[in-house]
Amino acid sequence: MSITPVILCGGSGTRLWPLSRQSFPKQFVPLLGDKNLLQLTLERLAWCAAPAICVASEDHRFLVADALDSQHAAGQVLLEPAARNTAAAMALAALLARSQGNADPLLLFCPSDHHIPDASAFARTIKQGVAAAEGGAIVTFGVVPSFPSSAYGYIQQGDDRADGSRSVARFIEKPAPAAAQALLLQGNVLWNAGIFLVRASVLIEALARHAPDILQSCENAMAQPRTEAVGRVSFVRPEAASFLGCRSQSIDYAVMEPHDNVAVVPFQGQWSDVGSWNAVAELSTADGDGNRVTGHGHALQARNTFIHAPGRTVVALGTQDLLIIDTPDALLVAQRDRAEQVKDVVAHLSARNISQAATHRRVARPWGWYDSVDVGERFQVKRIGVKPGASLSLQKHHHRAEHWIIVKGTAEVTRGQEVYLLSENQSTYIPIGEVHRLHNPGKMVLEMIEVQSGSYLGEDDIVRLEDIYGRQPDAAKTDK
Repeated sequence: MSITPVILCGGSGTRLWPLSRQSFPKQFVPLLGDKNLLQLTLERLAWCAAPAICVASEDHRFLVADALDSQHAAGQVLLEPAARNTAAAMALAALLARSQGNADPLLLFCPSDHHIPDASAFARTIKQGVAAAEGGAIVTFGVVPSFPSSAYGYIQQGDDRADGSRSVARFIEKPAPAAAQALLLQGNVLWNAGIFLVRASVLIEALARHAPDILQSCENAMAQPRTEAVGRVSFVRPEAASFLGCRSQSIDYAVMEPHDNVAVVPFQGQWSDVGSWNAVAELSTADGDGNRVTGHGHALQARNTFIHAPGRTVVALGTQDLLIIDTPDALLVAQRDRAEQVKDVVAHLSARNISQAATHRRVARPWGWYDSVDVGERFQVKRIGVKPGASLSLQKHHHRAEHWIIVKGTAEVTRGQEVYLLSENQSTYIPIGEVHRLHNPGKMVLEMIEVQSGSYLGEDDIVRLEDIYGRQPDAAKTDK
């Protein structure tokens, strides 16, 4: 049995602000120990025989590649030119899979940001849906509900099918609290987890029947995609103009609700879509007063308070029913019953052009990361980390000079016509207008402190002359 996992890596994760942001959504955030949700999803799908297809945005391509690399896994990263919801994302993946060696593979579509700790139970559940999928059904997997949630859609189960699954009587959108309670009392309902198993041809035929315009846009976009290999990972880019004209709609509305051959298999294990800070809090153990603390938090004389403090010490004294989320550049304090409204905070900050709405102080780059430690009039200080073997672009700046101080590892510096090595505690100076590059020739992460000085320190003051990551000069605002 060969199943190709397709991991849907879209979504902005605004309800987990300030930890999750547009430039660094929740699937890439290490919420549980030192692994992020995408890495845990890849681990959970390791039993599938085929390499994964990850559907993601161009902005997050190297975050996905890093996750694949951390699992020593080969895979394809299918890059959407724009977000067009799950129907288009799944259509692109089905067309890509069908164009390759296995003409009609079984595709297992999974969100990248769910927490399912029992990987063995999950695999057993998926295998229970294989017979129905091979028989031509679209198989969805519903979670047995543990409480009347208004945050999830529901699936009402129908009759038993001969293939061991159940038919779907109807899909129910996110209900009001009273309606959710009634559904659980009625029984025979499941939370809709957004996980599907289906033949590529069956999904394509269903899209042709129920959403032909979405399929046509995706077929046009995938007629001649561009492919770029970087190590074990291949980036696949559909043709942008065709895809940008695609209608945005979820697979539930576009296909699942009107389709007549949909099966469901219940999943009995622990599951969370980690869709709010209350859901994150539930993943940690509560003390006798209902407090849950991760990182460097302390709850004193407090009740039902959640503290997420990965960096510095955070103390809650005498609080009750609060969410306290600390990051280096933003702090959220909210009543627990307002967790679903955190997305409104992001909208408020975005409307006022506050950068923390979308970006972190520490920014991931294809070669590593940088952290803006301090900024003032005519100066900026950054801490920079470069992965082993990685290089920043060959570049120059019109308005700023840079001082580099190596604090860990070895740096190969290109400055004009010179190429030289620097080790820990050594430094160099890059004058305004000088062509330069930083490369890590070692086997450990290179870290350095960069002090910028000049009349203009904007991220768009960069002329990129060479770049091994294929970034174009108009991408200069991403820096380095």
